[in-house]
Amino acid sequence: MPTLPWIPREAPDPAAEAVVMASRFEVRSLRHVPGFFLASLALLRQARTAPGAHGFTLKAELAKRTFWTLSAWRDDAALRAYAAAEPHRSTMRRKRGVMRDSTFVFWSVTGSELPIDWADAQRRLAAEARDPAARK
Repeated sequence: MPTLPWIPREAPDPAAEAVVMASRFEVRSLRHVPGFFLASLALLRQARTAPGAHGFTLKAELAKRTFWTLSAWRDDAALRAYAAAEPHRSTMRRKRGVMRDSTFVFWSVTGSELPIDWADAQRRLAAEARDPAARK
């Protein structure tokens, strides 16, 4: 699957701080890829209507069993509300058993810095995977 382009939602205030979250998920087996992919699309639909979402994108390398997300939020509360809402909450619980590995990283930017590019997000995810204590 090609990388989805950045999908803008609520326009950020260019001077206000936004919370960015990037994630990387690897499933245990190729047999888990279709279900995880469909679940990812459902969560993408949820994000389209989530209050406080500035934008998001999804990247999947199906043959490598790897999925990435990148999103920006008005604040931590908006991000937490999205994660706690359905279907995100129950989907993540159901999919936990098929995960081989997952990495998350969070940082702040100003609204004028959005959208974030994949190179920055993947660099941060790689650094987090190597040394979880060295968040930047």
